[in-house]
Amino acid sequence: MTVRETAAAAVQDRSTPRHDWTLAEVEALFELPFAELVFQAASVHRRWFDPSEVQISQLLSVKTGGCAENCGYCSQSQHFKTGVGASKLMDAEAVIAKAAEAKAGGAQRFCMGAAWRDLKDRDLPKVAAMITGVKALGLETCVTLGMLNGEQAKALKAAGLDYYNHNLDTGPDYYDKVVTTRTYQDRLDTLELVREAGLSTCCGGIVGMGETRRDRAGLLQQLATLPAHPDSLPINDLMPIPGTPLGGSAPVDGLEFVRMIAVARLVCPKAVVRLSAGREHMSRELQALCFMAGANSIFVGGKLLTTPNPDRDDDAALLRELGLRPMGVAAPTPAPAVIAAE
Repeated sequence: MTVRETAAAAVQDRSTPRHDWTLAEVEALFELPFAELVFQAASVHRRWFDPSEVQISQLLSVKTGGCAENCGYCSQSQHFKTGVGASKLMDAEAVIAKAAEAKAGGAQRFCMGAAWRDLKDRDLPKVAAMITGVKALGLETCVTLGMLNGEQAKALKAAGLDYYNHNLDTGPDYYDKVVTTRTYQDRLDTLELVREAGLSTCCGGIVGMGETRRDRAGLLQQLATLPAHPDSLPINDLMPIPGTPLGGSAPVDGLEFVRMIAVARLVCPKAVVRLSAGREHMSRELQALCFMAGANSIFVGGKLLTTPNPDRDDDAALLRELGLRPMGVAAPTPAPAVIAAE
């Protein structure tokens, strides 16, 4: 079969998400002509979502720096000199106050991140209090806390947690070029515990770390063959951090990034695909192409953990110009037509 025939066969049944994607099939999607790929992705997007809606999240670092992991992209690793110092876990009251501000600014989901290798039982009560308080505001809740055990996952669920973020980062063949302090299987094991606890998963990766297109396809193939596709699928464009091993990485071509968004939409059609880190250096036109290709979530607010994010007013203006609105918000009623008297 030709590349186009392979790709067409791969997406021909849009009624049921697949979990048996092969690496060759995912690679074939990447090879489609650009316009055809975006059209296919947009068509699948419309099968599962209102293309005029975007889910709005805001992210807060509740414990910054001092992480024992050596993820080569991260400013918070204790292995690298990036100028980011270690802080203590924030008090729950301060986090809840930040969440209230986020909701007032239009956020629908509030995400809390802690720079840990794994969650310690001593920190669980304070984290649970954060979750319960944020949930009481009427926001969806998400945390990223590193690795978990089964009992911790159940406790987070009991506190009111909706989503647990644990990214695979990249494809399995490239993973040890980025991280060596934990294995790919460690990440898969944590995701399994999260699913078993009844939590929704938020899981994606990063492009621009020196990986090949095959590695990107490998990441998406891993996500698409999980027992349950990620409910949220963030695609991050690397923000190179001086002092990290990946601080001098060359940027990924914009059209290649759009291809990543489009293929993610095709292989995980029901996932909310988040245009995540890296929007700060994306043009408005590139972001618009990503929305056309199936992205339907963004982070708002001026900061993502330790890296910049577009200004909230700029985001509002972009969404307004593109005719996009927050997910679940009713479309404005069009003004009645005025018929001039004869």
